[in-house]
Amino acid sequence: MSKAKTTKKEAPKTRKPAKAAAQAIEREEKKTPREALCVFAFRLTEDERDAIHKAAGPAKASKFARTLLVAAARNDETAVKAIMRAVQTEA
Repeated sequence: MSKAKTTKKEAPKTRKPAKAAAQAIEREEKKTPREALCVFAFRLTEDERDAIHKAAGPAKASKFARTLLVAAARNDETAVKAIMRAVQTEA
């Protein structure tokens, strides 16, 4: 029996330069450990979703909602009022 001929040539393996590898390791060491997070989800109407996006600004809706919900849950009236004032000044 003869071997099957292949036409594919393997790409040569390249190594990362030592400096790049050292920088990657350094970046990994600088990272702070992430909090153990879980998902909290709820349903909104499109109007409610749009209002949150408008109040929070571009790409900040989740952080805005999380901050406001946590402040309200902790009965932190000062934080809730501060968030509301920030939304009013931006609008």
